[in-house]
Amino acid sequence: MITAIINGQVFDGERVLEDTTVVLDGSRITAVGGEAPAGAEIVDAVGGTLLPGLFDAHVHTSDEALALALRFGITTELEMQGMNTGAVRRRVSENDSLADVRSAGFGITPPGGHPSELMPKGFKPGGHRGRGDGGAPREVPLMPFSTTPEEAVGFVPRLVEAGSDYIKFMVDDGSVEGHPGLPMLDQATLSAGVAEAHRHGMLTIAHTLTVDATRMAIEAGIDGFAHLFMDRPHTEEIIGLIAASGAFVVPCVVLNASMMGIAGASLSADPRVGSRLDEAWTNALNTSYDRYPQGRLEDVLASVKALHDAGVDLLAGTDSAPMPLQFMGGVVHGASVHQELQYLVRAGLTPVQALRAATAAPARRFGLSDRGRIAEGLRADLLLVAGDPTTTIGDTLNLREVWRRGTRMTLSAS
Repeated sequence: MITAIINGQVFDGERVLEDTTVVLDGSRITAVGGEAPAGAEIVDAVGGTLLPGLFDAHVHTSDEALALALRFGITTELEMQGMNTGAVRRRVSENDSLADVRSAGFGITPPGGHPSELMPKGFKPGGHRGRGDGGAPREVPLMPFSTTPEEAVGFVPRLVEAGSDYIKFMVDDGSVEGHPGLPMLDQATLSAGVAEAHRHGMLTIAHTLTVDATRMAIEAGIDGFAHLFMDRPHTEEIIGLIAASGAFVVPCVVLNASMMGIAGASLSADPRVGSRLDEAWTNALNTSYDRYPQGRLEDVLASVKALHDAGVDLLAGTDSAPMPLQFMGGVVHGASVHQELQYLVRAGLTPVQALRAATAAPARRFGLSDRGRIAEGLRADLLLVAGDPTTTIGDTLNLREVWRRGTRMTLSAS
């Protein structure tokens, strides 16, 4: 079926196009501009803005969470620890009722290292795994526990074979999570693992929450950071090191806020959000991690602005949990991406710059060249909202329609 979206403003992932017709044929965008083809189904976007489907560049997810994300206009989630690799990811890719997903599988960490300290007694990794094909349980994940360079190097090809789309390294001594002294990758092990991943042509991501861990990852040659440090204000030195390295940063400001004890109650109170969440997700959003109450959100926002001013690519992410867990509260799939965009603007980015962080920038940095922009030949992953989020970022929550590979889901009656 051919669909023409007319009369709306278009943000193409990089810039604003006024009153531009976008034509879809099946799962692809076939034209940007021109007239609507004869016989096309018409979607009148008057008063609205058409965007590329949004990314969440840091999640831990499940089928339930992927469905929730799509209902908020997030068409691609990037999993940073979880089950959605290999055959599971391919199954999700064919299901247009779920956001698409890419995954690191499980990150390289020492036995007893992060994230074990976050889990309550008796909690089992992979306990959220849903049913996959025909009701069969998903396979047990590869757990790449490493304490030596040789072990880290040995796990990389196994992660690649298991279907990891990129390789993640945990560099965390537990100090921010209230568990100082956690086993942590040393510099030699981290550097060896990153070099081996690069030898296999893999993108490398580091979990770092402190300035010192950030320095270690830069020395190792990491490609991107799944978090922004929150243990101290930034300095010109650390901003310069990140910028010179060429690495991207997923600040996850919503997660840092939650770690500081800031719950997501203001988000759940927004009727555009609360009406789309069930009780379990609402309860989780209304709590917080509260592991680092001494942190300062204004310091994090200042670091975001400094990174942006230094030319570092910022990507929008949330670190949402795969299920509504109150001990991992304060963030939720889908809605928290919109709040992250608001935080980026509060930090000093323009709305257009913030929108790039959830569209073109993550697509480019993760090599997903078929999405993240509105252009001829790309996937028809699109979001239509009322209003103009290129000037008022909160308008991203005025959800009207979402398309996932051209499959349309109406999100509101307006």
